[in-house]
Amino acid sequence: MKYWTKLSHAEQDEIITKALADNIDYKQNTSLGIPASRLDPTVFYEQAPFLKDAPLLRAYIQNPNHIGCHTLGDSELFFRGTQKLERELIELISVDIFKAEPLSCDGYVASGGTEANIQAIWMYRNLFMHKYDAQLNEIAILSSAHTHYSIAKASNLLNLVSYSVPVDDKTMEILPDQLGETINIAKDHGIKYFIVIANLGTTMFGSIDSPSLYAETLSNHGVLFKIHIDGAFGGFIYPFVDHESKINFSDPNISSITLDAHKMLQAPYGTGIFIARKGQLENVYTREASYINGMDITLSGSRSGANAIAVWMILHSYGSYGWLEKINKLIYRTDWCCNELNKLGVTYYRHPKMNIITIPVRYITTELAHEYGLVPDTHEEAPNWYKIVVMDHVELHHLQKFITELGNSLSTNTSKLAITNNPA
Repeated sequence: MKYWTKLSHAEQDEIITKALADNIDYKQNTSLGIPASRLDPTVFYEQAPFLKDAPLLRAYIQNPNHIGCHTLGDSELFFRGTQKLERELIELISVDIFKAEPLSCDGYVASGGTEANIQAIWMYRNLFMHKYDAQLNEIAILSSAHTHYSIAKASNLLNLVSYSVPVDDKTMEILPDQLGETINIAKDHGIKYFIVIANLGTTMFGSIDSPSLYAETLSNHGVLFKIHIDGAFGGFIYPFVDHESKINFSDPNISSITLDAHKMLQAPYGTGIFIARKGQLENVYTREASYINGMDITLSGSRSGANAIAVWMILHSYGSYGWLEKINKLIYRTDWCCNELNKLGVTYYRHPKMNIITIPVRYITTELAHEYGLVPDTHEEAPNWYKIVVMDHVELHHLQKFITELGNSLSTNTSKLAITNNPA
Protein backbone atom coordinates (compact mmCIF):
# COMPACT_ATOMS: atom_id res chain seq x y z
CA MET A 1 0.00 0.00 0.00
CA LYS A 2 1.34 3.40 -0.97
CA TYR A 3 -0.96 5.70 1.03
CA TRP A 4 -3.28 3.59 3.16
CA THR A 5 -1.90 3.60 6.70
CA LYS A 6 -3.54 3.17 10.07
CA LEU A 7 -3.56 6.39 12.11
CA SER A 8 -4.40 6.80 15.78
CA HIS A 9 -7.19 9.13 16.86
CA ALA A 10 -4.59 11.64 18.06
CA GLU A 11 -2.81 11.56 14.69
CA GLN A 12 -6.08 12.04 12.82
CA ASP A 13 -7.08 14.87 15.15
CA GLU A 14 -3.81 16.67 14.50
CA ILE A 15 -4.11 16.37 10.71
CA ILE A 16 -7.78 17.43 10.61
CA THR A 17 -7.19 20.32 13.03
CA LYS A 18 -4.44 21.63 10.74
CA ALA A 19 -6.67 21.22 7.69
CA LEU A 20 -9.50 23.16 9.35
CA ALA A 21 -7.03 25.87 10.36
CA ASP A 22 -6.06 26.26 6.69
CA ASN A 23 -9.71 26.86 5.78
CA ILE A 24 -11.44 30.19 6.12
CA ASP A 25 -12.18 31.32 9.71
CA TYR A 26 -15.36 33.38 9.55
CA LYS A 27 -14.64 34.91 12.97
CA GLN A 28 -11.08 35.98 12.28
CA ASN A 29 -11.22 36.84 8.58
CA THR A 30 -13.20 39.53 6.80
CA SER A 31 -15.01 37.69 4.01
CA LEU A 32 -17.75 39.81 2.53
CA GLY A 33 -18.23 38.04 -0.81
CA ILE A 34 -18.52 34.36 0.00
CA PRO A 35 -22.13 33.06 0.27
CA ALA A 36 -21.27 30.68 3.10
CA SER A 37 -20.73 30.55 6.84
CA ARG A 38 -20.30 28.07 9.66
CA LEU A 39 -23.36 26.18 10.85
CA ASP A 40 -25.86 28.37 12.67
CA PRO A 41 -24.49 28.68 16.25
CA THR A 42 -28.02 29.10 17.63
CA VAL A 43 -28.64 25.44 16.86
CA PHE A 44 -25.14 24.00 16.53
CA TYR A 45 -23.34 25.03 19.71
CA GLU A 46 -19.67 25.30 18.84
CA GLN A 47 -18.36 25.68 22.41
CA ALA A 48 -19.50 22.24 23.60
CA PRO A 49 -16.57 20.70 25.52
CA PHE A 50 -16.80 17.32 23.78
CA LEU A 51 -15.94 18.95 20.44
CA LYS A 52 -12.26 19.19 21.36
CA ASP A 53 -12.05 15.38 21.02
CA ALA A 54 -14.34 15.17 17.96
CA PRO A 55 -12.54 16.46 14.84
CA LEU A 56 -15.29 15.32 12.48
CA LEU A 57 -17.96 17.22 14.40
CA ARG A 58 -15.74 20.30 14.36
CA ALA A 59 -15.53 19.90 10.59
CA TYR A 60 -19.32 19.75 10.29
CA ILE A 61 -19.65 22.92 12.37
CA GLN A 62 -17.04 24.78 10.30
CA ASN A 63 -19.06 23.67 7.25
CA PRO A 64 -16.47 23.51 4.44
CA ASN A 65 -17.92 23.68 0.94
CA HIS A 66 -15.99 21.43 -1.44
CA ILE A 67 -17.61 22.70 -4.62
CA GLY A 68 -15.63 21.62 -7.68
CA CYS A 69 -13.10 18.83 -8.22
CA HIS A 70 -9.87 19.31 -6.28
CA THR A 71 -7.74 16.79 -8.14
CA LEU A 72 -7.99 18.92 -11.27
CA GLY A 73 -7.08 22.58 -11.83
CA ASP A 74 -7.85 25.38 -9.40
CA SER A 75 -10.26 25.31 -6.47
CA GLU A 76 -11.78 27.78 -4.05
CA LEU A 77 -8.97 28.90 -1.71
CA PHE A 78 -11.35 29.38 1.22
CA PHE A 79 -11.38 25.62 1.89
CA ARG A 80 -7.92 24.56 0.75
CA GLY A 81 -7.12 22.75 4.01
CA THR A 82 -9.89 20.18 3.88
CA GLN A 83 -9.74 19.97 0.07
CA LYS A 84 -6.25 18.50 0.57
CA LEU A 85 -7.74 15.65 2.61
CA GLU A 86 -10.25 14.95 -0.17
CA ARG A 87 -7.43 14.80 -2.71
CA GLU A 88 -5.58 12.36 -0.47
CA LEU A 89 -8.71 10.24 -0.17
CA ILE A 90 -9.24 10.03 -3.94
CA GLU A 91 -5.58 9.14 -4.48
CA LEU A 92 -5.67 6.45 -1.77
CA ILE A 93 -8.75 4.76 -3.24
CA SER A 94 -7.51 5.04 -6.83
CA VAL A 95 -4.03 3.66 -6.18
CA ASP A 96 -4.25 1.38 -3.15
CA ILE A 97 -7.65 -0.19 -3.82
CA PHE A 98 -8.13 0.10 -7.59
CA LYS A 99 -4.52 -0.24 -8.80
CA ALA A 100 -4.23 3.07 -10.66
CA GLU A 101 -0.85 4.62 -11.31
CA PRO A 102 -0.10 7.48 -8.89
CA LEU A 103 -1.66 10.82 -9.88
CA SER A 104 -3.46 9.25 -12.85
CA CYS A 105 -7.05 9.80 -11.70
CA ASP A 106 -9.45 12.60 -10.89
CA GLY A 107 -12.43 12.32 -8.61
CA TYR A 108 -14.58 13.70 -5.84
CA VAL A 109 -16.91 12.73 -3.00
CA ALA A 110 -20.41 12.83 -4.47
CA SER A 111 -23.81 12.66 -2.79
CA GLY A 112 -24.05 8.92 -3.50
CA GLY A 113 -23.69 6.22 -6.12
CA THR A 114 -26.64 7.56 -8.11
CA GLU A 115 -24.94 10.90 -8.65
CA ALA A 116 -21.60 9.23 -9.42
CA ASN A 117 -23.18 6.97 -12.06
CA ILE A 118 -24.98 9.89 -13.68
CA GLN A 119 -21.72 11.88 -13.57
CA ALA A 120 -19.97 9.10 -15.50
CA ILE A 121 -22.63 8.85 -18.20
CA TRP A 122 -22.78 12.65 -18.54
CA MET A 123 -18.99 12.73 -18.90
CA TYR A 124 -18.87 10.03 -21.60
CA ARG A 125 -21.81 11.45 -23.50
CA ASN A 126 -19.99 14.77 -23.75
CA LEU A 127 -16.69 13.08 -24.54
CA PHE A 128 -18.19 11.29 -27.54
CA MET A 129 -19.85 14.51 -28.70
CA HIS A 130 -16.75 16.68 -28.23
CA LYS A 131 -14.08 14.28 -29.48
CA TYR A 132 -15.93 12.38 -32.20
CA ASP A 133 -18.71 14.82 -33.17
CA ALA A 134 -21.21 12.14 -32.16
CA GLN A 135 -24.89 12.95 -32.41
CA LEU A 136 -27.10 12.31 -29.40
CA ASN A 137 -29.03 9.58 -31.23
CA GLU A 138 -25.75 7.76 -31.97
CA ILE A 139 -24.84 7.27 -28.28
CA ALA A 140 -26.35 4.58 -26.05
CA ILE A 141 -26.05 3.16 -22.56
CA LEU A 142 -25.39 -0.58 -22.36
CA SER A 143 -25.86 -2.54 -19.13
CA SER A 144 -27.22 -5.77 -17.69
CA ALA A 145 -30.83 -6.43 -16.73
CA HIS A 146 -29.82 -6.19 -13.04
CA THR A 147 -28.26 -2.77 -13.27
CA HIS A 148 -29.15 -0.14 -10.65
CA TYR A 149 -32.09 2.19 -11.31
CA SER A 150 -29.72 5.19 -11.39
CA ILE A 151 -28.91 4.18 -14.96
CA ALA A 152 -32.58 4.59 -15.93
CA LYS A 153 -32.46 8.04 -14.32
CA ALA A 154 -29.36 8.91 -16.32
CA SER A 155 -31.00 7.71 -19.53
CA ASN A 156 -33.99 9.96 -18.86
CA LEU A 157 -32.00 13.01 -17.72
CA LEU A 158 -29.40 12.87 -20.49
CA ASN A 159 -31.82 11.86 -23.25
CA LEU A 160 -29.87 8.69 -24.09
CA VAL A 161 -31.39 5.40 -25.17
CA SER A 162 -30.51 2.47 -22.91
CA TYR A 163 -30.08 -1.17 -23.91
CA SER A 164 -30.44 -3.95 -21.32
CA VAL A 165 -28.64 -7.29 -21.68
CA PRO A 166 -30.33 -10.44 -20.27
CA VAL A 167 -28.53 -12.48 -17.63
CA ASP A 168 -28.50 -16.18 -16.82
CA ASP A 169 -31.22 -17.06 -14.28
CA LYS A 170 -28.85 -19.22 -12.22
CA THR A 171 -25.40 -17.63 -12.49
CA MET A 172 -26.70 -14.04 -12.86
CA GLU A 173 -23.96 -13.52 -15.43
CA ILE A 174 -24.46 -11.69 -18.72
CA LEU A 175 -25.32 -14.06 -21.55
CA PRO A 176 -22.60 -13.59 -24.21
CA ASP A 177 -24.87 -14.42 -27.16
CA GLN A 178 -27.50 -12.00 -25.87
CA LEU A 179 -24.86 -9.30 -25.46
CA GLY A 180 -23.85 -9.67 -29.10
CA GLU A 181 -27.47 -9.66 -30.22
CA THR A 182 -28.21 -6.54 -28.16
CA ILE A 183 -25.25 -4.72 -29.72
CA ASN A 184 -26.45 -5.70 -33.20
CA ILE A 185 -29.91 -4.33 -32.44
CA ALA A 186 -28.40 -1.09 -31.21
CA LYS A 187 -26.21 -0.78 -34.30
CA ASP A 188 -29.28 -1.35 -36.49
CA HIS A 189 -30.82 1.62 -34.66
CA GLY A 190 -27.86 3.78 -35.63
CA ILE A 191 -25.84 3.51 -32.40
CA LYS A 192 -22.09 3.97 -32.89
CA TYR A 193 -20.91 4.81 -29.36
CA PHE A 194 -21.57 2.82 -26.19
CA ILE A 195 -21.40 3.85 -22.54
CA VAL A 196 -21.06 0.56 -20.65
CA ILE A 197 -22.10 0.15 -17.02
CA ALA A 198 -20.48 -2.98 -15.56
CA ASN A 199 -21.71 -3.95 -12.10
CA LEU A 200 -19.30 -4.66 -9.28
CA GLY A 201 -22.02 -6.07 -7.05
CA THR A 202 -25.61 -5.66 -8.20
CA THR A 203 -28.05 -4.26 -5.67
CA MET A 204 -30.30 -7.31 -5.40
CA PHE A 205 -27.89 -10.18 -6.00
CA GLY A 206 -24.36 -8.90 -5.47
CA SER A 207 -23.49 -10.38 -8.86
CA ILE A 208 -20.41 -9.26 -10.78
CA ASP A 209 -20.34 -8.34 -14.47
CA SER A 210 -17.31 -9.04 -16.66
CA PRO A 211 -15.81 -5.83 -18.10
CA SER A 212 -13.57 -7.95 -20.34
CA LEU A 213 -16.62 -9.61 -21.91
CA TYR A 214 -18.06 -6.19 -22.73
CA ALA A 215 -14.72 -4.95 -24.08
CA GLU A 216 -14.05 -8.01 -26.24
CA THR A 217 -17.56 -8.15 -27.68
CA LEU A 218 -17.77 -4.43 -28.44
CA SER A 219 -14.29 -4.46 -30.00
CA ASN A 220 -15.31 -7.35 -32.24
CA HIS A 221 -18.28 -5.25 -33.37
CA GLY A 222 -15.97 -2.37 -34.30
CA VAL A 223 -17.68 0.28 -32.20
CA LEU A 224 -16.28 2.84 -29.75
CA PHE A 225 -17.05 2.41 -26.06
CA LYS A 226 -16.19 3.51 -22.54
CA ILE A 227 -16.59 1.23 -19.52
CA HIS A 228 -17.73 2.54 -16.15
CA ILE A 229 -17.72 0.27 -13.09
CA ASP A 230 -20.67 0.65 -10.74
CA GLY A 231 -19.05 -0.49 -7.52
CA ALA A 232 -21.51 1.35 -5.28
CA PHE A 233 -22.05 -1.82 -3.27
CA GLY A 234 -19.07 -4.06 -4.03
CA GLY A 235 -16.31 -1.48 -4.33
CA PHE A 236 -15.28 -1.71 -0.69
CA ILE A 237 -15.72 -5.51 -0.53
CA TYR A 238 -14.78 -7.33 -3.71
CA PRO A 239 -11.19 -6.04 -4.14
CA PHE A 240 -10.36 -7.36 -0.65
CA VAL A 241 -11.85 -10.82 -1.18
CA ASP A 242 -10.83 -11.56 -4.77
CA HIS A 243 -7.11 -10.87 -4.69
CA GLU A 244 -6.78 -11.80 -8.36
CA SER A 245 -9.44 -9.34 -9.47
CA LYS A 246 -8.75 -7.32 -12.61
CA ILE A 247 -11.81 -5.12 -12.14
CA ASN A 248 -9.68 -2.06 -11.51
CA PHE A 249 -7.54 0.48 -13.34
CA SER A 250 -4.97 -2.16 -14.27
CA ASP A 251 -7.48 -2.99 -17.03
CA PRO A 252 -6.97 -0.28 -19.68
CA ASN A 253 -10.60 -0.63 -20.79
CA ILE A 254 -11.93 0.54 -17.41
CA SER A 255 -12.18 4.31 -17.39
CA SER A 256 -14.12 5.21 -14.23
CA ILE A 257 -15.53 3.77 -11.01
CA THR A 258 -18.39 4.54 -8.62
CA LEU A 259 -18.31 3.66 -4.92
CA ASP A 260 -20.63 4.28 -1.99
CA ALA A 261 -18.93 4.94 1.34
CA HIS A 262 -22.30 5.07 3.09
CA LYS A 263 -22.87 1.36 2.48
CA MET A 264 -20.07 -0.99 3.58
CA LEU A 265 -17.86 1.80 4.92
CA GLN A 266 -20.67 2.97 7.23
CA ALA A 267 -20.02 6.64 6.49
CA PRO A 268 -22.82 9.21 6.83
CA TYR A 269 -25.34 9.15 3.97
CA GLY A 270 -24.32 11.45 1.17
CA THR A 271 -20.87 9.97 0.60
CA GLY A 272 -20.65 8.41 -2.83
CA ILE A 273 -17.32 8.53 -4.62
CA PHE A 274 -16.59 9.10 -8.30
CA ILE A 275 -13.16 8.35 -9.80
CA ALA A 276 -12.11 8.67 -13.44
CA ARG A 277 -8.89 8.48 -15.39
CA LYS A 278 -7.39 11.90 -16.03
CA GLY A 279 -8.32 13.71 -19.21
CA GLN A 280 -12.04 12.90 -19.08
CA LEU A 281 -13.73 15.07 -16.45
CA GLU A 282 -12.93 18.20 -18.44
CA ASN A 283 -15.78 17.18 -20.74
CA VAL A 284 -18.27 18.36 -18.11
CA TYR A 285 -16.79 21.71 -17.19
CA THR A 286 -19.63 24.14 -16.57
CA ARG A 287 -18.24 27.29 -18.15
CA GLU A 288 -21.19 29.32 -16.86
CA ALA A 289 -19.87 28.82 -13.29
CA SER A 290 -17.16 31.39 -13.95
CA TYR A 291 -17.53 33.04 -10.52
CA ILE A 292 -16.21 29.78 -8.96
CA ASN A 293 -12.43 29.51 -8.91
CA GLY A 294 -11.64 26.67 -11.31
CA MET A 295 -15.30 26.53 -12.36
CA ASP A 296 -17.41 23.50 -11.51
CA ILE A 297 -17.01 20.03 -12.93
CA THR A 298 -19.41 18.05 -10.72
CA LEU A 299 -23.09 17.25 -10.99
CA SER A 300 -23.92 18.31 -7.43
CA GLY A 301 -22.03 21.59 -7.21
CA SER A 302 -21.80 22.58 -3.53
CA ARG A 303 -21.11 19.62 -1.24
CA SER A 304 -19.97 19.05 2.30
CA GLY A 305 -16.24 18.71 2.85
CA ALA A 306 -17.04 17.05 6.18
CA ASN A 307 -18.29 13.96 4.32
CA ALA A 308 -14.91 13.58 2.63
CA ILE A 309 -13.23 13.89 6.03
CA ALA A 310 -15.54 11.19 7.42
CA VAL A 311 -14.44 8.72 4.73
CA TRP A 312 -10.78 9.70 5.19
CA MET A 313 -11.11 9.03 8.94
CA ILE A 314 -12.78 5.64 8.50
CA LEU A 315 -10.12 4.35 6.11
CA HIS A 316 -7.25 5.58 8.27
CA SER A 317 -8.86 4.27 11.47
CA TYR A 318 -8.72 0.73 10.07
CA GLY A 319 -5.72 0.81 7.79
CA SER A 320 -5.61 -1.67 4.91
CA TYR A 321 -5.08 -4.74 7.12
CA GLY A 322 -7.80 -3.77 9.57
CA TRP A 323 -10.24 -3.33 6.72
CA LEU A 324 -9.27 -6.69 5.25
CA GLU A 325 -10.00 -8.33 8.62
CA LYS A 326 -13.40 -6.63 8.86
CA ILE A 327 -14.47 -7.70 5.36
CA ASN A 328 -13.29 -11.27 5.90
CA LYS A 329 -15.38 -11.42 9.08
CA LEU A 330 -18.48 -10.51 7.06
CA ILE A 331 -17.61 -13.06 4.38
CA TYR A 332 -17.20 -15.72 7.09
CA ARG A 333 -20.68 -14.96 8.43
CA THR A 334 -22.10 -15.11 4.90
CA ASP A 335 -20.37 -18.45 4.29
CA TRP A 336 -21.82 -19.77 7.57
CA CYS A 337 -25.35 -18.75 6.60
CA CYS A 338 -25.01 -20.36 3.17
CA ASN A 339 -23.82 -23.62 4.73
CA GLU A 340 -26.88 -23.64 7.00
CA LEU A 341 -29.18 -22.99 4.05
CA ASN A 342 -27.55 -25.92 2.27
CA LYS A 343 -28.39 -28.17 5.23
CA LEU A 344 -32.03 -27.08 4.98
CA GLY A 345 -32.08 -27.80 1.25
CA VAL A 346 -32.80 -24.14 0.46
CA THR A 347 -31.50 -22.95 -2.90
CA TYR A 348 -30.22 -19.38 -3.25
CA TYR A 349 -27.95 -17.15 -5.28
CA ARG A 350 -24.75 -15.86 -3.74
CA HIS A 351 -21.57 -14.69 -5.45
CA PRO A 352 -18.82 -16.41 -3.43
CA LYS A 353 -16.87 -13.17 -2.97
CA MET A 354 -19.82 -11.09 -1.79
CA ASN A 355 -21.98 -10.73 1.33
CA ILE A 356 -25.45 -10.85 -0.25
CA ILE A 357 -27.63 -13.98 -0.20
CA THR A 358 -30.77 -13.91 -2.35
CA ILE A 359 -33.41 -16.55 -1.66
CA PRO A 360 -36.40 -17.49 -3.88
CA VAL A 361 -39.68 -16.32 -2.42
CA ARG A 362 -41.10 -19.87 -2.25
CA TYR A 363 -38.97 -20.52 0.86
CA ILE A 364 -39.87 -17.34 2.74
CA THR A 365 -43.22 -16.60 4.35
CA THR A 366 -44.43 -13.01 4.47
CA GLU A 367 -44.23 -13.14 8.27
CA LEU A 368 -40.61 -14.30 8.22
CA ALA A 369 -39.63 -11.64 5.71
CA HIS A 370 -41.26 -8.95 7.84
CA GLU A 371 -39.74 -10.18 11.11
CA TYR A 372 -36.19 -10.17 9.76
CA GLY A 373 -36.43 -7.17 7.45
CA LEU A 374 -35.70 -9.12 4.28
CA VAL A 375 -35.82 -6.97 1.16
CA PRO A 376 -37.85 -8.12 -1.88
CA ASP A 377 -36.86 -7.57 -5.48
CA THR A 378 -40.07 -5.60 -6.03
CA HIS A 379 -42.71 -3.82 -3.95
CA GLU A 380 -45.04 -3.20 -6.89
CA GLU A 381 -46.13 -6.80 -7.40
CA ALA A 382 -45.56 -10.24 -5.94
CA PRO A 383 -41.79 -10.62 -5.33
CA ASN A 384 -39.65 -13.42 -6.71
CA TRP A 385 -36.70 -13.02 -4.34
CA TYR A 386 -35.79 -11.86 -0.85
CA LYS A 387 -32.26 -10.85 0.05
CA ILE A 388 -30.08 -10.95 3.13
CA VAL A 389 -27.21 -8.45 3.29
CA VAL A 390 -24.61 -9.38 5.90
CA MET A 391 -23.67 -5.93 7.15
CA ASP A 392 -21.58 -5.15 10.24
CA HIS A 393 -24.57 -5.32 12.59
CA VAL A 394 -25.68 -8.74 11.29
CA GLU A 395 -24.00 -11.16 13.69
CA LEU A 396 -23.99 -14.94 13.78
CA HIS A 397 -26.64 -15.15 16.50
CA HIS A 398 -29.00 -13.11 14.29
CA LEU A 399 -28.38 -15.48 11.41
CA GLN A 400 -28.75 -18.52 13.66
CA LYS A 401 -32.15 -17.33 14.87
CA PHE A 402 -33.27 -16.73 11.28
CA ILE A 403 -32.08 -20.17 10.17
CA THR A 404 -33.91 -21.84 13.06
CA GLU A 405 -37.18 -20.07 12.27
CA LEU A 406 -36.76 -20.74 8.56
CA GLY A 407 -36.26 -24.44 9.29
CA ASN A 408 -39.36 -24.52 11.49
CA SER A 409 -41.36 -22.74 8.80
CA LEU A 410 -40.24 -25.19 6.13
CA SER A 411 -41.07 -28.16 8.36
CA THR A 412 -44.53 -26.77 9.09
CA ASN A 413 -45.23 -26.17 5.41
CA THR A 414 -44.00 -29.66 4.52
CA SER A 415 -46.29 -31.19 7.13
CA LYS A 416 -49.27 -29.23 5.85
CA LEU A 417 -48.49 -30.31 2.30
CA ALA A 418 -48.26 -33.96 3.36
CA ILE A 419 -51.66 -33.77 5.11
CA THR A 420 -53.21 -32.12 2.06
CA ASN A 421 -51.82 -34.80 -0.25
CA ASN A 422 -52.87 -37.63 2.08
CA PRO A 423 -56.33 -36.71 3.44
CA ALA A 424 -56.90 -40.26 4.66
